[in-house]
Amino acid sequence: MATSKYVSDVKTVKQNHQVVFNFLSDFNNLGQFFNEYTFAQIAQQIPNASIDDFQSDADSCNFTISKIGQVGLRIIDREPTKTIKISGEGNIPFQLFLWIQILPTGAYESKIRVTLHADLNMMMKMMANKKLKDGINKLADALTMLPYR
Repeated sequence: MATSKYVSDVKTVKQNHQVVFNFLSDFNNLGQFFNEYTFAQIAQQIPNASIDDFQSDADSCNFTISKIGQVGLRIIDREPTKTIKISGEGNIPFQLFLWIQILPTGAYESKIRVTLHADLNMMMKMMANKKLKDGINKLADALTMLPYR
């Protein structure tokens, strides 16, 4: 298997980089938004799938996707105010690492970029390549719309 890299466009968040980092680096803050937005987006990619049983703590979140099973994300590294590194866990059909990079551009503005590293065999890459390219930009867009506090 080869690692494929998918990088989002650079997006603007209308909030201080420290506030963005603190919010994104705690999965407890993201729970309500995963339930409302991300789950709906994932369900659109997996026909007739439902997403249930979301649970989180500061470092991880787990949920069940019908047809796939228990899936999770875990923060494996935080570089304060700059980078959050996340790994996938559970029944994810390939190994993945997600990086969220944050750069200050003003007192109340930040830039973010999301990078996905996925270990895909050739067949998986052919099937999922376009969806992963599109998905990483949709995720970055979703992160710009969160009500950071």
